[in-house]
Amino acid sequence: MNREKRTAIFRTLKAANPAPTTELEYASEFELLVAVILSAQATDVGVNKATRKLFPVANTPAAILALDVDGLKPYIRTIGLFNSKAENIIKTCRILLEEHSGEVPRTRKALEALPGVGRKTANVVLNTAFGEPTIAVDTHIFRVSNRTGIAKGKTPLEVEKRLVRLTPDEFRKDAHHWLILHGRYVCKARKPLCGECSVERWCEYKHKELK
Repeated sequence: MNREKRTAIFRTLKAANPAPTTELEYASEFELLVAVILSAQATDVGVNKATRKLFPVANTPAAILALDVDGLKPYIRTIGLFNSKAENIIKTCRILLEEHSGEVPRTRKALEALPGVGRKTANVVLNTAFGEPTIAVDTHIFRVSNRTGIAKGKTPLEVEKRLVRLTPDEFRKDAHHWLILHGRYVCKARKPLCGECSVERWCEYKHKELK
């Protein structure tokens, strides 16, 4: 795919949604971090249902640490892998208090040192909380990038690096959100809605269903 097509795709997505953001509900950098840790192999809808009950009770590292693992689990029991996620969140809260004065760190290295935080989670926090032009490649972005031809790659990291390199500067900060939303609601995994797609004319997918 050439630069002109990429620019047209992102310009169209921007026109439809000028200020995209995550569908996770949060009111602080710490709440976002917890929500993103919980979102691994889970839906944003499911995470939001859990955090709507958790955050009014505990929404700081100290408050969640006070719950301890057994006190945290009932709030997130409906989320997949809740046992390991509860342990990681408690460990993360302890590190935040002991090493970062209770604040969410603003560097990739420090974020990835937190239990339950990998490269994708760190990218989401850096982008959404701190406005960094990072691109977190989840299953939706991986699919959309390969299917459309925007940035093909065999691994999430390969796709991420190509997206960062090939996405025009003016769109890089919000590219993560546009591509996730496009993959979630239009360029779906089993049956993409090509006939309803606003960027279909530039997409290089060979098996479009336009009916």
